[in-house]
Amino acid sequence: MSITPEEKARVMKEYGTKEGDTGSPEVQVAILSSRIATLTEHFKTHKKDNHGRRGLLKMVATRRKLLDYTKSKDEARYQDLIKRLGLRR
Repeated sequence: MSITPEEKARVMKEYGTKEGDTGSPEVQVAILSSRIATLTEHFKTHKKDNHGRRGLLKMVATRRKLLDYTKSKDEARYQDLIKRLGLRR
C-alpha cells in the first residue's frame, strides 16, 4: 500500500523546507506518517495480512529513527514537526 503521487507531492510541498525538497527529515517523516495511516486503515478490513503488518512495523521504526535524529539535531524542529503531524510525545 502506498500513497498516490498527488498526495506525496502535497506532503512534500507542505513539509518541505524549500522547493523540491524530498530528503529533509520533516518530509520523510510526513510521507511515512501518511503511508502508516493508509496501512492502518487497510488493516481494519484485512486482519490477517501479516506480511503487510511487518512492513508497517518497519515504517514505524524508520519514522521513530528519523524523529530521534531530528530531536538530537534540533529540538525546536522536532517539537514543531510532531505538533504539525499530530503525533504524541
